[in-house]
Amino acid sequence: MSQGRRLVCTGYSRALQTRVPTSDCPYIRGRLNKIGPLQENNGSSSDGEAEEEDVDVALKKEVAQLKASGAKRERRFMALDSGANNVIFIKTQNIEADKLVHLVLSDLHTTKKHKSRVILRMLPVTGTCKAFQEDMVRYLATFLEPWFKAPNCGTYQIAFKARNSSHNKRDEIIKTIAGMVGKLNPKNKVDLTNPELTIVVEVIKAVCCLSVVKDYSLYRKYNVQEVVKEDTPKPDAETETNTPGEKDKKDEKETNKEEKKDEKETNKEDEKETNKEEKKDEKETNKDEEEKKKGEEDNDNNVPHDKKEDEGDGE
Repeated sequence: MSQGRRLVCTGYSRALQTRVPTSDCPYIRGRLNKIGPLQENNGSSSDGEAEEEDVDVALKKEVAQLKASGAKRERRFMALDSGANNVIFIKTQNIEADKLVHLVLSDLHTTKKHKSRVILRMLPVTGTCKAFQEDMVRYLATFLEPWFKAPNCGTYQIAFKARNSSHNKRDEIIKTIAGMVGKLNPKNKVDLTNPELTIVVEVIKAVCCLSVVKDYSLYRKYNVQEVVKEDTPKPDAETETNTPGEKDKKDEKETNKEEKKDEKETNKEDEKETNKEEKKDEKETNKDEEEKKKGEEDNDNNVPHDKKEDEGDGE
């Protein structure tokens, strides 16, 4: 398992990417001092001892020291080729990458001062595995336990991104990881607005880089260029910056809008009732006219015929 930082840079060729972290070393060293002292051992002996020993013994001793201290001679920061443009993997030695990156972003968020011209995003990598779903599931089963296994719990979100890789589907990976977190502790809840923890899954070719970070939303997705910008109020937020006059006008406008809506609905109901009554009156009038007409026809049919017969007899 490799640990380190993944840096996203802008507009630099792969040959120049390995030189980018050099300019940030003084600043990084300052943050390292807050984490704790670094253990270094150069394996060098004193000049007096070297002078007393003969040449053969000194050579043999030096060869033995080189073989035994090969790991100790590794650099604290080593830039590795990630295989993707504008992406650098910085391998660290005896350094907790997540704490270091969080300290850097906390300092940038507080001071609002740019510390790098070319680094866009800085993400810690606390675990790596092969970028195949079955390998990721197997590795995450134990990797996520320190944060999400009972009694530990918290709100979380999953940030997934793939570079130069197309065999992993984003929705399937997120759904699988969410199911694993839920099994570790049912109290773990998804929060896409302001989660306590963010599970970062970065796939680069055939390697999956993993980490669980804090303050992912606060530090603008760990974007070192955005985190130094001043916070601006959201446009849909409540108008706390508006003057009292502007707020009154807005309230009056909303009130008038509601009154017009109520008036329109009332008129519509009144018109409906009026039409109903008019139709009822018209129906009753037509019924009366029909009854009157029917009565007149009945009277005509009941006229006596003996008058006509009398007239015939007179003739």
